[in-house]
Amino acid sequence: MSDTQNLFNSIPYGRLGVIAMPGCEEIAEKIDAYLVRWRNERPENFIYDGYHKDSFIIKTSFPRFGTGEGKGVIEQSIRGYDLFVICDCFNYGVTHEMYGQRVPVTPDEHFANLKRVIAASAGKAHRITVIMPMLYEGRQHKRSNRESLDCALALQELERMHVDNIITFDAHDPRVQNAIPLIGFENIQPAYQLVKAMVKNVENLKVDKDHLMCISPDEGGMSRCIYLSTVLGVELGMFYKRRDYSVIVNGRNPIIAHEFLGDNVEGKDVIVIDDMISSGDSMIEVATKLKALKAKRIFVAASFGLFCNGLETFDKAYEDGLIDKVFTTNLVYRTPELLSREWYAEVEMSKYISYIIDTLNHDMSVSKLLDPSEKIKSYITAHGCK
Repeated sequence: MSDTQNLFNSIPYGRLGVIAMPGCEEIAEKIDAYLVRWRNERPENFIYDGYHKDSFIIKTSFPRFGTGEGKGVIEQSIRGYDLFVICDCFNYGVTHEMYGQRVPVTPDEHFANLKRVIAASAGKAHRITVIMPMLYEGRQHKRSNRESLDCALALQELERMHVDNIITFDAHDPRVQNAIPLIGFENIQPAYQLVKAMVKNVENLKVDKDHLMCISPDEGGMSRCIYLSTVLGVELGMFYKRRDYSVIVNGRNPIIAHEFLGDNVEGKDVIVIDDMISSGDSMIEVATKLKALKAKRIFVAASFGLFCNGLETFDKAYEDGLIDKVFTTNLVYRTPELLSREWYAEVEMSKYISYIIDTLNHDMSVSKLLDPSEKIKSYITAHGCK
């Protein structure tokens, strides 16, 4: 029996509801469109109240007082619902008015809004799953001095508010789930979607040991690089970040140099894989080193493209021939300027999230969705990249 047939034969955990936090409306609408279409295509004799709907999005609002204080309002009944709350804590494109000025919503305020909407549910939802693609405070996951463990505190706060599951993508360090061992925590890698985006956007891509390498820009990101290189059957390399531990600049020890460890990259295409692009300085330095080692084409791939210092650095790197394409997902906010860049290609994730929501709502296992290794191999072979 197929997984789809299994879905037909399992009763949903509760009426499906999707809540889009401020800034997540676009991806939520895409997810909703998939869910509506799939469920309308299923047999009409599948009888469950609210299974076939025109939309699964729950109406919410987040009004603000003049001081900047806010509240969360759920504008329809959610009693007995299986709620999926989508939250992008890093969407600086959302603004609100405070003392007569428009100011961007900070990650702390996004997280506060998330807690507000959970509080507004007042225990009436049957189950609450938070989909937070980039984990709030995920980079503050361990202590190196007398400092706060913000990621653990945030997760424990959601647990105390009776959130049942947390779904995130490419967590900076997935071991933060140890802070909440009694509730569900799924850390998902967008590897299959990245491969699809590369095949669609890169001409003459050859996926074998003679033509392609996967490179990690630091030792901390080796696990995702090991996985992709193993599935693709290509060589692996890594850069070691030599830091100056005697000083702290902008909250971290500055990088002195990047040292390459790996096989010969001469004449090969290279994928540099990381969890995020923050300022992008490390990626550009890595690309410069790889070009000096005579790499052919350099593709930068990251789950989250933040570009905190703007796009000019990547504009220049593209003009200088250091990079050929930059791939990031649509899981976080992308500015119109980024979307217009010739060197940028988006990795679409809404369909994948729709599959996860649909499967979880039927209380079925998502293990096959979380390990796409066979799908990646089949896709590469089907498109003649081997």
